[in-house]
Amino acid sequence: MSKPLALVVDDEPDICELLAITLERMSIRTSTCADVASAKEQLSRQEFQLCLTDMRLPDGDGLELVEWMQAQNMSTPVAVITAHGNVETAVRALKSGAFDFISKPLDLGTLRKLVVSALRLPNTNLGKGKAQLCGDSQIMQELRRLIAKVARSQAPVHITGESGTGKELVARMIHEQGPRADGPFVPVNCGAIPGELMESEFFGHRKGSFTGAVTDKAGLFQIAEGGTLFLDEIADLPLPMQVKLLRVIQEKKLRPVGQAEEVAVDVRILSATHKDLGAEVVAGLFREDLYYRVNVIALRVPPLRERMPDLQPLIGTILERLAGTLDTPVPGMTADAISRLEAYHFPGNVRELENILERAVALSGDDLIHADDIQLQHAGERAPATTTAQSKQGADHKPGDRLGEQLQSVERDAIIEALEQHRYNKTAAARSLGLTLRALRYRIQKLGIE
Repeated sequence: MSKPLALVVDDEPDICELLAITLERMSIRTSTCADVASAKEQLSRQEFQLCLTDMRLPDGDGLELVEWMQAQNMSTPVAVITAHGNVETAVRALKSGAFDFISKPLDLGTLRKLVVSALRLPNTNLGKGKAQLCGDSQIMQELRRLIAKVARSQAPVHITGESGTGKELVARMIHEQGPRADGPFVPVNCGAIPGELMESEFFGHRKGSFTGAVTDKAGLFQIAEGGTLFLDEIADLPLPMQVKLLRVIQEKKLRPVGQAEEVAVDVRILSATHKDLGAEVVAGLFREDLYYRVNVIALRVPPLRERMPDLQPLIGTILERLAGTLDTPVPGMTADAISRLEAYHFPGNVRELENILERAVALSGDDLIHADDIQLQHAGERAPATTTAQSKQGADHKPGDRLGEQLQSVERDAIIEALEQHRYNKTAAARSLGLTLRALRYRIQKLGIE
């Protein structure tokens, strides 16, 4: 198998020589040129597996070359070499379609990681990750197309959408369809970390750096090394932490708490929020410079009410998953039950649909879900108490949860007592509790009773 071929575009002979030597040591052949015109000529004549281009060139700039390659539908990943600290140029390059960027003076360790990621792209099994969006409506087909496109880049992606639309699922798809698929995917809810622990959680700490730091601890960035860090609800980050995050994204380096020297990090940043981040910037709650840095590419996940043709496929997928969890046959649905769901506006989106179907499976006395089993939230009413599906999605803690937790504790005790009384014969225990066997199985699974 022949060695990969890279094109280096730079009018400084020393830089060309440094890049050629570095790539040769990675078993990559190199061709060099000094201007945009020569680069276009070479790219048109020969297939390259990678292109590295300086920003400033005698007859134009690197952005012009990136945009030309995009217009020609070239699959060659191109990285732009920018001046140190020139964040605006780096963002423009990523928006134009660059795979990634690297700043001068060149850090060879960072360069090698960039090259390895870029060369993985031709072998990436695009669209074949485990995470999949359900539904074939036009809006979802377009979203899947955009996911496959942005997965090939290293650009930060900001995912917007209402609560319950599946923003983390979209982030996982971007990760799994890109060159970092073999690396870790680390999701974090930014609003769930106490402010005083935030820097330690993100960047790690050294033993003895503060009271309670009894051992060294890796931060979320280090845990996500070589993979993707998904910052969910990024709008909840306090302003001081936003400053630190911006610097890490720009410099690709961080300093653990209690450590003198910085360490390099190789992490792709994906973020999400259900809030209007632009409005948060106007209100002074989110830094404008960080906004432009994380919002290089924007993806919107549509609410369920905008993709109602996908409702029935979603129902089928969710019921199959629930039946598998409960080890029961997949229940059917009457036409009236389906009509009731089709007429609903789903303020809680797909997550709410999951919760509605969970309750319906528990309430139905047989293998068929009827309209009476479908409990819907009416406009203006408080959302139903958190269920297992919500907790898995990281739902916010509501004021009424404390009462719900107390009721669950009473319910758990009653079920355990009935199971023990009937020597764990679930059929007999269900009969004594006045429940169907399916409803008992549902509650056992929901309450985590072994």
